[in-house]
Amino acid sequence: MTAPEVTQGNADCRPVLDCGGKPLDLGRVTLMGILNVTPDSFSDGGAFSVPERAVEHALAMVEEGADIIDVGGESTRPGAQAVTAAEEIRRVIPVIRVLAQAIPVPVSVDTSKPEVMRAAADAGAGMINDVMALRTAGALETVRELGLPVCLMHMQGEPRSMQRNPTYRDVVGEILAFLRERIDACVAAGIPRDRLIVDPGFGFGKTVEHNLELLRRLPEFGTLQAPVLVGLSRKSLIGAVLGLPVGERLHASVALALCAAQQGAAIVRVHDVRPTREALRMAEAVAGRRRWRSATMDCEGQ
Repeated sequence: MTAPEVTQGNADCRPVLDCGGKPLDLGRVTLMGILNVTPDSFSDGGAFSVPERAVEHALAMVEEGADIIDVGGESTRPGAQAVTAAEEIRRVIPVIRVLAQAIPVPVSVDTSKPEVMRAAADAGAGMINDVMALRTAGALETVRELGLPVCLMHMQGEPRSMQRNPTYRDVVGEILAFLRERIDACVAAGIPRDRLIVDPGFGFGKTVEHNLELLRRLPEFGTLQAPVLVGLSRKSLIGAVLGLPVGERLHASVALALCAAQQGAAIVRVHDVRPTREALRMAEAVAGRRRWRSATMDCEGQ
């Protein structure tokens, strides 16, 4: 497959998100470092559930080139059990509070609960990353009041059931329609369009073929006129195609991140920051450009 050209942006109109006072420049492919402070995440469950270890890992990811750190306190792996808002707050707030002061890049909170969103914003989080796309009662109003950017993700079903039998007539068309509806709901609720990011939700209620089709057709998400976030790091897609366990999916994860960037992703969400950053920089060098600009973004409508 020949990747579509990824053009360099005009320096005067690079999209920059204000993440609680910390800028996030989307004029190049942006790396979101994953920090799961849960005991049961699919890849690193329990590894960073102690706040001190979580902070240490986040600092290392920033040193390796992460542009934003995404902190999650509830696993959304297939079959994961829900946790209370109080437990999620207990897990994420101590980490967010320290990171907001210790690192120069923004901190995102991966949550669907309005109570957690508020507590995280109070602790210094600058972005909301919601796998439910603000469909939880009160979430739209909360994000409007907080004034932070938000990522709207597509998921068919819920974590406990999403992989039982995901079915679509047109996986890309249906996800595009869902994300358009959520964008419209946000704008109607008073959330400015320029604070919205979209995520097709790789692995969230999708088969292997659905995920591959999404990646092949990712440029179509440019019609949404919003930055596209892609999370493929270490996911079961790699295990299904290559037969590899989670701990051996580094090289394939980097390859998928590069594919996503070439297909127009503005943000790639990764566990392994340094190798992904190095791969992107080499691709930039081969392309003869100092920086890439996402193919899903242009100056109009931003």
